Amino acid sequence: MGRTSIVRNMVAGLALLVGLCSVVSPAAARAEPLYFAVEVRREGRVVATPKLLGETGRTLRAERRRPGAPLPDYRLVLTPKAAGDSFLLQLDLQLPEATGHSELALLHGQERKLQLGRVPGELEVHLLLMKVDSPEFRALMQLGEDSDKGSSTSSI
Repeated sequence: MGRTSIVRNMVAGLALLVGLCSVVSPAAARAEPLYFAVEVRREGRVVATPKLLGETGRTLRAERRRPGAPLPDYRLVLTPKAAGDSFLLQLDLQLPEATGHSELALLHGQERKLQLGRVPGELEVHLLLMKVDSPEFRALMQLGEDSDKGSSTSSI
């Protein structure tokens, strides 16, 4: 066997190995853009209502801080991951006087109410998750535009 045939066989074997590896390993998951509507209540009082855009596989952080304040009014961290038709979500919430953590699975368009405090009502989160590129999301955004138009003009 000549030197060129050995090199040719090695290259062919390497190409076959690379081909098999690409078939066996799953393709990199495409990030799914997501919309989150969150409402945070502390002892029944609304303390935050962020509307956020994020994507699967990337941690999303939101914080509200008054100018000059040493601590934020709230800090919210969401970590969504795709899991088939649903989304696995880690939620961490920090207020000056309370913190909470939850891990949950949500479907597109699903709304959940979470109790994060030690007792019901102490720290509560209402959460809506939607895929950005969906008819439901577009309808929700259209509702927001229509209500903005209606509040600035009078029909009477």
